Amino acid sequence: MTEVSVMNPNDPKPPRPANFHPEEAHDASLGSRLNWLRAGVLGANDGIVSVAGVVVGVAGATSSLTAIMTAGVAALVAGAFSMAGGEYVSVSTQRDTERAMLKLEAWELRNLPVEEEGELAKLYEERGLSAALAAQVARELTAENPLKAHAEIELGIDPDDLTNPWAAAGSSFVAFAIGAALPLAAIAIPLDGLRVWICFAAVAVGLVLTGYVSARLGQANPRPAVLRNVGVGVLTMIVTWCVGALLGTAVG
Repeated sequence: MTEVSVMNPNDPKPPRPANFHPEEAHDASLGSRLNWLRAGVLGANDGIVSVAGVVVGVAGATSSLTAIMTAGVAALVAGAFSMAGGEYVSVSTQRDTERAMLKLEAWELRNLPVEEEGELAKLYEERGLSAALAAQVARELTAENPLKAHAEIELGIDPDDLTNPWAAAGSSFVAFAIGAALPLAAIAIPLDGLRVWICFAAVAVGLVLTGYVSARLGQANPRPAVLRNVGVGVLTMIVTWCVGALLGTAVG
């Protein structure tokens, strides 16, 4: 027979995990806000890496600052619009799907109210409530706001907080542009012999920051995230510089 240990209130408390935050608010909107913030950090990270690869690659082929900056600005604009467009299309599709699911749920609530209330009660019962309490919760929530009560539990959708494709597109555009501005500004420094190295250093610092922030938002250990982030960015710049140097030599 397996013994079950009961914690004595006088026993010393186990050490808290590093990501324990007692002040953290456990509301439904917190996860949504963190997801948006994490997406912004990752968008900035994409801007840093992709534009750094372009400007360093061009710098490997030519020392012309005009050519380097032209390619960098084009990469910033194209990347920002591409990110924004992709987010807009993706989130618009998600929003259309949410609206269709809510429309169907509203129809079921109008035409099958008893069955829908029973379904909601069953879902609460599966979450650990007794049958009687689950039925009471389902009945009271349905009486107050039936669509919201059923949509949140059955579909995982808050009818009052649907995804916004314009907000997603705008945040992606701004995040990518801010990240892309870092390597672009670094490569523009008027030191011909050190320009690429300064860009390498600036990008590494930027990637340390985005890696750390993204890890902290996910309550993970920042060290592996930072190492991966910097490693990928540096490898990208090395490869693109080599490609630029080879093509510049061949064309020249």
